[in-house]
Amino acid sequence: MKKRPIVLALLVLISVITFLDRINITMASGDIMAELGLSESQWGWVLSVFTISYGLMQVPLGVWGDKRGYRLVLALIVLWWSLFTGLTGLAWSFASLLVIRFMFGIGEAGSYPCMTGVVVKWYKQHETSTAQGYIWAASRMGGALTPFIVIPVLTYLGWHWAFYLLAALGVVWAAGWYLWYRNNPKDVKAITREELAELPASEEKTDEKVAIPWRTIMHNRQFWLILAMYFFYAWGSWFFFSWFPRFMEVGRGFAKEELTYVIAIPFVMSMTGNIAGGYLSTKLSVKYGLKVGRRLLGVGGLAVSAVFMFLAAFIEGKTEVFVFLALCFGVIDLMLPSAWAICSDISGRFSGAVSGAMNTAGNIGGFVCATAFGYLIEATGNYNTPLFVIAAMLVIAAVLFCCINPTKKLINE
Repeated sequence: MKKRPIVLALLVLISVITFLDRINITMASGDIMAELGLSESQWGWVLSVFTISYGLMQVPLGVWGDKRGYRLVLALIVLWWSLFTGLTGLAWSFASLLVIRFMFGIGEAGSYPCMTGVVVKWYKQHETSTAQGYIWAASRMGGALTPFIVIPVLTYLGWHWAFYLLAALGVVWAAGWYLWYRNNPKDVKAITREELAELPASEEKTDEKVAIPWRTIMHNRQFWLILAMYFFYAWGSWFFFSWFPRFMEVGRGFAKEELTYVIAIPFVMSMTGNIAGGYLSTKLSVKYGLKVGRRLLGVGGLAVSAVFMFLAAFIEGKTEVFVFLALCFGVIDLMLPSAWAICSDISGRFSGAVSGAMNTAGNIGGFVCATAFGYLIEATGNYNTPLFVIAAMLVIAAVLFCCINPTKKLINE
């Protein structure tokens, strides 16, 4: 059996677990707030503190993976965030919950930069967007599965157990990854010469110290375009990760018993968008070249999603808004595989560091969006106003994506 499908399956699985661990706290919000006596503003900080540490540690952990190898680093960071997933169930106060969720964000920060580095080792350039499509679709699958997994646990075992059980799942993955994976594909047990010939050229010195040429990278206009594009894009995605359940319940009047499917379906749409986006980006890049292929999905997905977000803010009906937001989340993530593949296109063996920087910019955007959303509601008394702002941010992201050229390397090696 070929080993590349096993690598991708392991990455897909941890991507599912990543979002199960991340989204489960939103499902348990009512129970946690009631037991710990938290206010709405305090709960906002509980959600936001994750984005702070998650954003700050993207680059350091991406660099660590590039330097030390993804076998060890991915195993350690999954163990780290699984530990703090479990400790969330033991939180006894507002302060303890803030500290635990901050530490949890540190671990999760390294997941996608390191997975991008693994993809670079196992997939040729025109194939990376397909792999990224499955990985990011899996993250949305995690979001879609969360209400179906967490709500029964909340009902029968209590909110504490929702965190204990998911923590155990992460520990099992970390052990399996470390025992099976190797930093150099040729060292994977029973891999054939035929499969090795299909992979990108492996580096012989996997333990060699790697110096990240930050000065060169930061003097390249492409780098800043990618960061700015992802900052504005993240306003759209983080709306779904943070305020979407409350928007549908309070802003649109959905009953709690309706929220399971109301939350799950947009994540399923996003999952479909990621798979389709990865496949189409690969096909279009082969047919028209990287420059046109990556841009078509990136610009098109962002622009059309902006239209759906605007319509959701403009139209009052419950069902219509649900449809437009589900379509928005699906279309916006058509661009996601292309965005992460571009990091591989232009940075090669430094893709962990560059993708980490991109995701840091995205988390800054997510933090600003999640915080500004609440203030806009308080200032206007209207849940629609923030959606107009998010639609404008998606238009800006589309314009910036059009300026990125994936054929121009950040570093000439």
